[in-house]
Amino acid sequence: MRINIGRVLTYRKSSFVGFIALMTVYACVPTRTVREENKSVPEQYANQSSDTVNTAKMKWKEFFSDPYLVSLIDTALVHNQELNIMLQRVDMSKNEIKARKGEYLPFVNYFGGAEVEKVGEYTRNGAVEKNLDIREGEEFPEPLTNYSFGLTASWEIDVWKKLRNAKKSAVFEYLSTVEGKNFMVTTIVSEIANSYYELLAVDSQLAIIDQNLEIQENALKMVKLQKQAARATELAVKKFEAEVLKNKSHRFELKQQIVEMENKINFLVGRTPQKVARNSEDFIKGSVDAMYAGVPSQLLLNRTDVRQAELELEAAKLNISVAKANFYPSFDITTSVGLEAFKPKYLNTTPESLLYSVVGDVVGPLINRNAIKAAYKNANDKQIQAVFEYEKAILNAYIEVSNELSNIDNLKKSFDLKVGQVDALTESIDISIRLFQSARADYMEVLLTQRDALEATIELIETKKDQMIAQTAMYKALGGGWN
Repeated sequence: MRINIGRVLTYRKSSFVGFIALMTVYACVPTRTVREENKSVPEQYANQSSDTVNTAKMKWKEFFSDPYLVSLIDTALVHNQELNIMLQRVDMSKNEIKARKGEYLPFVNYFGGAEVEKVGEYTRNGAVEKNLDIREGEEFPEPLTNYSFGLTASWEIDVWKKLRNAKKSAVFEYLSTVEGKNFMVTTIVSEIANSYYELLAVDSQLAIIDQNLEIQENALKMVKLQKQAARATELAVKKFEAEVLKNKSHRFELKQQIVEMENKINFLVGRTPQKVARNSEDFIKGSVDAMYAGVPSQLLLNRTDVRQAELELEAAKLNISVAKANFYPSFDITTSVGLEAFKPKYLNTTPESLLYSVVGDVVGPLINRNAIKAAYKNANDKQIQAVFEYEKAILNAYIEVSNELSNIDNLKKSFDLKVGQVDALTESIDISIRLFQSARADYMEVLLTQRDALEATIELIETKKDQMIAQTAMYKALGGGWN
């Protein structure tokens, strides 16, 4: 429905008020109950103190002490493709703010035109023009040309704050994408650190295999000598040969894992396959720093994914207001000013060639409002969806920290026990060989002891790797790694 304000004002004031009242009645908005978000979290983690010291406050360059790992992360934060794609999304979201802001400011355009028209002489317009003189002695031109130029302006008066709320919603969406970018940084830092530790673990396993092969080959030589002296059988020789061949085969599997892990890191760093610089020595002896979880309420501030969900919720709330404003009439003002004449030489003849107009419009929904009703209901549903997303992010953050706290504690206990196991089995290798040489133990005891020692050492390396990865996971779960 379109009403020209210039005409409406000619009627009585009471008629105009009645019209607006009628529009307001028709613009009644259906109300819906909106669920409020629940931000409550436990006061502290299970079996933890209420100390607010939090490892998440550390910058990632301070958290990771390995210079090779720091260099990899630094390179990734510049060249990682996924992160650069995300940065473009952030920039597009920022541009959306400018677009929304421009909608509630006046639009000013310029225009210019030229046209020619010939009407039939035996028509009303033709008959009038035939007998019309512009000035004394100057007939109306035929065909008729027309030239014009000027400015037009239009402005929607944001009475219901629809446009301003849309702009504020765009701001929250932009801030949400920034937090999304920060969360991606945290994820990339974590993935590179985990892949780096896995690579160091495979390097250490390869070194242990090589050490064990040296021991097994020496044992194989000893068994062959024992066979020559009729103190061992061909079966013992074949068993030791098979064990040596099995571990040599396993070396190639580990080498393939190294190639794949290096390429995974290269992909995250955003470069072509190449050797990854690293220091794998003393990986098992690497220190595991203490982690400080703080209190659960800090997750609401430190976790970028939680903050992202919160900002998306705020944007969804504003979008409800925007959708609600569509039920109300909009107020538009359109104005134009310029010059118009049938010959260019008359364009500078004012006020004769001057043209201007001012129009005020009121436009509002009257019949068939199904589309805006659906949009309003969708906005409400999206707000409720955003509430659940926010609550899910909080719950997920709390559970992740709780899991990692337990994981770190159990891995420490497991590692300490496995260190004792490896020490005992390493000593038993020498004992079994001495007993075999003195015919007090058979070859299977030697073989099984060496196999058990190798498996226990590899398990120890895996546990150390899990400890390092658990530290990184804890740092990420607490909300660190993006600053």
